[in-house]
Amino acid sequence: MSDKCVFIHTNERQWLGALVAEYSFRRNSAHADAFDVRFIHTRDYPYLRAKEGQAFLRGGTTRVWRMDDLQSFTPLRFLPPKLMGWQGRAVLTDPDIFAVGDIHELLTRDMGGAAVMGRRRSARDEKASQVATSVMLMDCAKLRHWDAEADFDALFRMERDYKEWMVLAYEDPANIGFLEDYWNDFDHLDQDTRLLHNTKRKTQPWKTGLPVDYTPADKFKDRPLLASVNRLRARVFGEYGLLGRYKEHPDRQQEAFFFGLLRECLDNGHISESLVRQEIEKNHVRHDAFEVLARTPPLADIAA
Repeated sequence: MSDKCVFIHTNERQWLGALVAEYSFRRNSAHADAFDVRFIHTRDYPYLRAKEGQAFLRGGTTRVWRMDDLQSFTPLRFLPPKLMGWQGRAVLTDPDIFAVGDIHELLTRDMGGAAVMGRRRSARDEKASQVATSVMLMDCAKLRHWDAEADFDALFRMERDYKEWMVLAYEDPANIGFLEDYWNDFDHLDQDTRLLHNTKRKTQPWKTGLPVDYTPADKFKDRPLLASVNRLRARVFGEYGLLGRYKEHPDRQQEAFFFGLLRECLDNGHISESLVRQEIEKNHVRHDAFEVLARTPPLADIAA
């Protein structure tokens, strides 16, 4: 095993995205033989399913843990140091993040003594310390104190808040460094983008037209009436009832980039046509995916 690895954490609903992401990391690196790419899949961690239907602390209020949520993989993002045997370098990414540049540059960069690095989650001053952990660069030897399973369990004892955990609020600030935004570009693609993150769930290009299958962020905690109406909606119509459908991505270039990568995956056998059709049947991938592929031009060569 290499001392450098990219980990993509995922679940069944985002499996196609994860496979395309894996391909992109190797396709667009001049040093693809110098690092491994591995998946961290929810099906391999039964402690997640063991909490199905239980309440946990998120954003100062309680939410119910659902394995079928689009982002049920997120508690696994703190596993790479342990999976690496507390050695070497690791990059962790969401399954909706695709390489435009060379991931090897990130794996080998100077970390300035930091144990973990990520981009700032927000430009707002009051959130300046929050890290977007959807992409993390980790010096695994310095993160022996991370215990993903124990920290997950603490959410259900109301001893740890999910939202605080996800932005590294429990980490010593001295351990944290910050990456340039282009290493986790939020729905933004230009000549500087290294990793494109289709982070706005409702406009993920491979989901357009499907019923929403994720729990929206709780934006009503300071508006009790709206919060109670939202809870009533979930009880009467189901967790995702009346939440609408995925929308078209506003940037056609990003849609073309994803489907250009998928087209190459199909052409070279990295992904089979039957798998895509299965994902369509499961409502994990938009029903017109093959029509979109047919009209997507080949990707221009991307400089390493």
